[in-house]
Amino acid sequence: MTATKPLWTGAEIAAATGGRLIGDDFAVSGLTYDSREIGPDQLFLALKGARDGHDFAGQAFAAGAAGALVDHAVEGGPQVVVADTLKGLEALGATARTRAHLRGAVTGSVGKTSVTQAIKAGFDLAGPAHASIKSYNNHIGVPLTLARTPRGTERAVFEIGMNAPGEIAPLSRMVQPHAACVTTIGPVHVEGFSDGEAGIAAEKAAIFEGLSPGGVAVINLDTPWTEVQVAAAEARKAEVWGFGRHLSARARLTGHRVTEGGAVVSAEIDGRSIEFPLIQTGAHWAMNSLCVVLMLEALEVPIETAQAALAAFSPLAGRGETRQVTIPGGAFTLIDESYNANPLSMTAGFLTLGRRAVPEGGRRVVVLSDMLELGERSTELHEGLAGPIAEANIDLVHTAGPRMKALHDALPPERRGLWTETAADLAAQAADLIRAGDVVMVKGSNGSKASLVAKALAALGEGT
Repeated sequence: MTATKPLWTGAEIAAATGGRLIGDDFAVSGLTYDSREIGPDQLFLALKGARDGHDFAGQAFAAGAAGALVDHAVEGGPQVVVADTLKGLEALGATARTRAHLRGAVTGSVGKTSVTQAIKAGFDLAGPAHASIKSYNNHIGVPLTLARTPRGTERAVFEIGMNAPGEIAPLSRMVQPHAACVTTIGPVHVEGFSDGEAGIAAEKAAIFEGLSPGGVAVINLDTPWTEVQVAAAEARKAEVWGFGRHLSARARLTGHRVTEGGAVVSAEIDGRSIEFPLIQTGAHWAMNSLCVVLMLEALEVPIETAQAALAAFSPLAGRGETRQVTIPGGAFTLIDESYNANPLSMTAGFLTLGRRAVPEGGRRVVVLSDMLELGERSTELHEGLAGPIAEANIDLVHTAGPRMKALHDALPPERRGLWTETAADLAAQAADLIRAGDVVMVKGSNGSKASLVAKALAALGEGT
């Protein structure tokens, strides 16, 4: 933090929230609602959830908090008192919003976090930039990210997610993006929607409700729900920029090939044929990269800068990280896709694995844990993975979890590997899952703990 330009002063916080400053004015360089993350010059947000944040205000001040946002006076340091701390955070976000001259918003059933961070990588090459961290995409994460926007920011991008109907539109209106995108639509969080995937498509398209006048809607033209998205964008009088294989796409995918060092995407963008490299090997990244290019173009970042950013953008943790693991007799390739999973991302992962070269004697192996929040179609969607697995020529499939038992039973005997009740049980047998020369992808929903298997497989190389 500089002395002249803090993120916020106490007086500014009071003015933005309509609150009352108690104690001396103060200055902060950041803000958090987690007292365990607090540090010097931070604002502590006493939010109410499973626990009341006010109970931890003293702990936050002891850790060096410069001030707090509270709904009643507390002991320990200067504070701004408001009627409701979450509403106060939203007010801070609304006030900070215009610190970023150009704003983007990202949603979709798959790829939100990675696309958001890839856009941020392009922003960073173009000037001072800001973005969501982790998956801060809900009713707390979005206003928190807005309120953390530094002064002098040129561009910012915000991830917007949902678990139930009616969540995306208010968050988009909070951000007021100049460009917004939907990466793709699929049966993710479907259990919260009585009308299934149609409801998800409408909810994702609601991101366009917050677009600033004259804004750009970036839409995947290769989903069955294109018309829903276009109608939502046109209702907002937005420009519609499409990406995909469709002939009318502004960014049209014409090719994707996996190389030794990553992949190469071929496309026609604004009528010009181009090729550019990616570190990412996933087949889904061909589409993601075109979404990123259009979002950056809409937010005044040249295509050459976008290509440079994509060429250097590495997979995020649990989202395609690849490593060689040395074991007795040789090594195997581990692809860690353990952060999350749904039918769309599973199919894309199988396709990518099927395109990878495998050493002589090696196998293409997938280790899968349950996909969650699929509602009444869960069994059907797990069983349905057998088809894409066969099409990708996957040699062996290990599974964990009660839902994945449906896939295990649907597989032909020659592909059927181990099945265990939990991912922890499968992790305990890590050495039995692979052999030297294999290329192994681990994938599953975060809640079903696929990461335990990925860590156990990586640990096989320790000490060799």
